[in-house]
Amino acid sequence: MYRERVSQLTNQTNNKQGVLPMSNADSMSQLSSASDTPFLGPRTAAMELQELTRKPIHHVTPTLGELLQRVGDAQTDSDATPDHHVLEVSNNPTSSPFVLAFNNLTYSVKIPRKVTVPACFRRRREHELPENMMENNTKVLLNDVSGEAREGEILAVLGASGSGKSTLIDALADRIHKESLKGTVTLNGEILESKLLKVISAYVMQDDLLFPMLTVEETLMFSAEFRLPRSLSTSKKKARVQQLIDQLGLRNAAKTVIGDEGHRGVSGGERRRVSIGIDIIHDPIVLFLDEPTSGLDSTSAFMVVKVLQRIAQSGSIVIMSIHQPSYRILNLLDRLVFLSKGQTVFNGSPTSLPQFFEEFNHPVPENENRTEFALDLIRELEGSPGGTKSLVDFNRSWRIKTQRKQSLKNRAANLSLKDAISASISRGKLVSGATNVDSNLSTSVPTFANPFWIEVAVIAKRSSLNSRRMPELFGMRLGAVVVTGIILATMFWHLDNSPKGIQERIGFFAFAMSTTFYTCAEAIPVFLMERYIFMRETAYNAYRRSSYVLSHALSSIPSILLLSLTFSAITYYAVGLAGGFHGFFFFFLIVTASFWAGSSFVTFLSGVVSHVMLGYTVVVAILAYFLLFSGFFITRDRIPAYWIWFHYLSLVKYPYQGVLQNEFGDPSKCFVRGVQIFDNSPLGVFPEATKLQLLKTMSKTLGMNITNATCLTNGPDILQTQAVTDLSKWNCLWVTVGLGFLFRFLFYVSLSVGSKNKRR
Repeated sequence: MYRERVSQLTNQTNNKQGVLPMSNADSMSQLSSASDTPFLGPRTAAMELQELTRKPIHHVTPTLGELLQRVGDAQTDSDATPDHHVLEVSNNPTSSPFVLAFNNLTYSVKIPRKVTVPACFRRRREHELPENMMENNTKVLLNDVSGEAREGEILAVLGASGSGKSTLIDALADRIHKESLKGTVTLNGEILESKLLKVISAYVMQDDLLFPMLTVEETLMFSAEFRLPRSLSTSKKKARVQQLIDQLGLRNAAKTVIGDEGHRGVSGGERRRVSIGIDIIHDPIVLFLDEPTSGLDSTSAFMVVKVLQRIAQSGSIVIMSIHQPSYRILNLLDRLVFLSKGQTVFNGSPTSLPQFFEEFNHPVPENENRTEFALDLIRELEGSPGGTKSLVDFNRSWRIKTQRKQSLKNRAANLSLKDAISASISRGKLVSGATNVDSNLSTSVPTFANPFWIEVAVIAKRSSLNSRRMPELFGMRLGAVVVTGIILATMFWHLDNSPKGIQERIGFFAFAMSTTFYTCAEAIPVFLMERYIFMRETAYNAYRRSSYVLSHALSSIPSILLLSLTFSAITYYAVGLAGGFHGFFFFFLIVTASFWAGSSFVTFLSGVVSHVMLGYTVVVAILAYFLLFSGFFITRDRIPAYWIWFHYLSLVKYPYQGVLQNEFGDPSKCFVRGVQIFDNSPLGVFPEATKLQLLKTMSKTLGMNITNATCLTNGPDILQTQAVTDLSKWNCLWVTVGLGFLFRFLFYVSLSVGSKNKRR
């Protein structure tokens, strides 16, 4: 009876899904093998047979949820917090597929007009215009492109350079402004919102943007800490990283640094696989790749696409652009879209290519690569008078003829987007802090995997590790400060309190404060090297921009403190500045504030300027203007009224004014006594007796007794002469610190405005 019941269940299930009935022996053998399948708990015979008959048994890479179920234990479960937890894996290892469809995508850009020539020479007839050019001086990059991509499959976009491959990938990945892109992109028939797409997808850029001094394992681990929620223990995150290393075929290179031009590291193919790995660490539903095989040899390219096939088979939609795939790579692809000047000339499976071109009266020769033949034919048609219009029209008729079968298949496969994402989350495809998916998908799936403070800590940890691996960057900056401090200390060694000593002190302060800002210019390349890594990571919500800005600021504080202490210790006592320990402490604080403001200013400029040499030029020029208007070359009361605003914007003004008040703020300290009043005048060359006689004469004239011991100029008098009495020294310190925070905020604004990474 039991065997008969099993056979009936098998046949019923097969009849529903179009599978041929099995014999009783075959049913029982599959039932026996199913009971040995990992990740599956005990179940009834009927449930097992439903699973077995739904999908052929083949090796599928475990999803993240299945992996976590394998490595989970009671101790790590206790680490979870009430706000974040991992959803349990369903007993059903299969899910209804996602279908990403794009319909009538059109995108054009305006072309700047060239220098005009007489109309008789520049006018062209309408049929002479390029196929992708309009008469209103715009270029069409996408023209009514439609198609679909399915879960478990790889959709490859092919075409010559400039055909619109990368533009189509950007359009599908929401990297083009909605106002500029016409058409629709849907997932399971529902319009994709930008916020939701960022959470469930990943985008791998053509360039490998990685930190060169991190190892492969460290790179993937940092990605796991960004992408996976804090409810996961460290052991589970490490398990995911190790599983991904095996999936990407990077086991032998796991402990090797990425490398760059100056440091030997992994190969080009391994680097490309690492770039893919950091974006799929959270097991996204949709994966976009812009020419992942570009610049690789045939073997490395095949390995990369083989990895993408495994990713697709694990339950993802993989959409990639590729220039010219080899025969082996072509066998790994499931769907092809050929583009020519933004228009679709073929859309279907690789196996249908021969039939397509045979009906187009251009059959594919035997023993010739189908894609190479197609690309050569497209290029030949593009050079013909009629262009590819005939092929575009034929493709439309071909699509209409095959549309009926595809529409039937779509109706049988699609779930609602809400149900499909719920099923995907429930089996661990997308690790999330949400326990369910409500009607509003954008709010039920968290935008970021971790809270703000976790992101700050991870970014700071990565920055610290990079700094330790590249000590020469900070070493050069420290060396510049030490050398500058030694030169200043020996040049202004033990200044006296004479009138000449006053001028020398003022000169020392002006040069010292401006030096602190100029040495900060060496930090320009730091962010510029990370700029595109930052844009890639924040484009798909690895972390918040505010987290990066705060972490960047906190990471700079230890180096600023060390530089400030070094410079102050070398110069303060060697120059013979006044104030003792309290004076030294304020001098250290104002130097620290100067380094902080200078570092913040340079960081802000690096967020605005995208080139290193241009950044250096702008920083040096602006700092020179700051020094000019600081009050050293011309005092505040002598600056023209139409330039006084720049005086208050000068970063050098406030620390310069603060150290002057720290040095000359004591009214009991005298700097000019008796005959020293003549030192800075032509009378200074006369003998001492003559100067004393002049003092007596002045005493009689002024009606007061002026001797050689009479104090004629004290510290406040010097401050009055230099016109630096509008702010106290502590106010100057707070203003300098506040300017540092202002430029950090402006840095955040520049990142928010200038790092959208979207086409207009």
